[in-house]
Amino acid sequence: MLDRRFIVENADAVRENCKNRGVSVDIDRFLTLERETREKDSELQVLNQKANEVSKTIGKAKDATEREERIAEGRRLREARDALKEELEALNAEFREVHEAIPNMSDPAAPIGATDEDNVEILRGQTPVPSFGFEPKDHLEIGKDLDLLDFETAAKVTGHGFYYLKNEGALLELALQQFAVSKLMAEGFTVLTTPDLARNDVLSGTGFSPRGNETQIYSIEGTDLSLIATAEITLGGVYKDTILEEEKLPILLCGLSHCFRTEAGAHGAATRGLYRVHQFSKVEMFAFTTPEQSVEVHETMYRIEREIFDALGLAYRAVDICTGDLGGSAYKKYDLEAWMPKRGENGSWGEVTSTSNCTDYQARRLNIRCRPKGEKGTRLVHTLNGTAVSMARAILAILENYQQADGSVLVPQALRPFMGGKDRIAR
Repeated sequence: MLDRRFIVENADAVRENCKNRGVSVDIDRFLTLERETREKDSELQVLNQKANEVSKTIGKAKDATEREERIAEGRRLREARDALKEELEALNAEFREVHEAIPNMSDPAAPIGATDEDNVEILRGQTPVPSFGFEPKDHLEIGKDLDLLDFETAAKVTGHGFYYLKNEGALLELALQQFAVSKLMAEGFTVLTTPDLARNDVLSGTGFSPRGNETQIYSIEGTDLSLIATAEITLGGVYKDTILEEEKLPILLCGLSHCFRTEAGAHGAATRGLYRVHQFSKVEMFAFTTPEQSVEVHETMYRIEREIFDALGLAYRAVDICTGDLGGSAYKKYDLEAWMPKRGENGSWGEVTSTSNCTDYQARRLNIRCRPKGEKGTRLVHTLNGTAVSMARAILAILENYQQADGSVLVPQALRPFMGGKDRIAR
C-alpha cells in the first residue's frame, strides 16, 4: 500500500492516479478517516493516562467517601475509554479497507489508458511470425492427434478448465521448467519449489484478494489458507516481517509452483484450451532490492524474458502496460505476447509473460525492510516479479507455431537437450 502520509500530502496526485487506473476510491473519505483516527487515538491515550492516574490515587484517599468517588471516577474513565476504543477500532477497519484499495502510483512514462487495447507495443522478438503452406491446426486438435492433451478426462475427474498433459506433452512441460531454471541459475537466481498454499495475509500483502465477489482465488473453507495464483505470493512472503541487510540486496529468487485461478467470466474462442485454465505450472522470478536497484533489476527481468522466448524461437511482441491494465501493486509493467496462429479467428497475440516493479507497495504491507550497513535506521525494500515461463501458454505457442504439414511438431532447439535429444513429436 502507499504510505499514508504520502497520500495526505499528495492527495491530488493520488486522486489523478486512481482516475488513470480506472479505480474508484474515495480519497476524500480516506483523508477524513486518516484525521479522525489520529484524533481518536490521541483522545484514547489521554483517557488511558487519566484512568491510570486515578487508579494510583485510590489507595491514598483520606476516607471511604473520597475512595468511592475515585473508584467511580476510574470506572467512568474506563467506560469512556472502552467506548472510544470500540469506536476507534471501527474507524480503523474502515480506514484499512479504503487504504488498501488505493493502488500503487504509476510510472510517469506509463501509457495512460483504460484497457489492454491501450497498451503500447515497444518491440518485436527475433523470430518472425510464421507462415504456413497449409491450413494450421489449433493446439487442441494437435494435442488430440498426437495424444498430448486430455481435457475430457480431466473434466470428468476434476471439472472444466483442467487438463492432463500426456507423453511428449508432459515432457515439454518438464523441459520448459529445466530450461528456464538453468537460465535463471546462470543469472544468479536461487531456485525454490514453493508451497501451493499461503496464508491470506500473505495473499493480501502481495496484492491478491482472497475474498470477495471479484476474487480469482480458491480459498480453503474453515482455514486462513488459499491456493496461490502465482509463486509471486509465496516468494514475496519469504521475508515477511523481516529486516534484511542492505548489502545483501538484491536477493533474486526463482520459484517453481502450481498456480490456481478461478478465471471467473473468462470464456470465448480466444481463451479456449490451454490459454486460460484453472491450474497450471509456472517458473517465476522474484526480487527484493533497494529503491535504487529496482529499475535496473526490472530491466534485467524484462531482458531475461525476451531471451527465453527468443531462444524458444517463438514470435512475440513486448508491450508497455497502460495505467488501466497495471494491476494494483505494479508501478511499471512489461508483457510479452506470443503469436498464437489459431487464437481467435485469424490468430493473434496472447500474453505469455509479465514483469512488474512494485516499488515499496508490497513491502509496506508485508513489513519487509532493509538496514544500511553501519546505520541504525531501516527503510522499505522494493519488490519485483516476472514470469520466466508459464507452461500452459508456452506449450500452446510451441504446438501451434512448430506444427508441420505432416501433423508432427518440431521441438524447439533449446528444449532438445532436456528431452533426450528428441527433435520432433509425431504420431
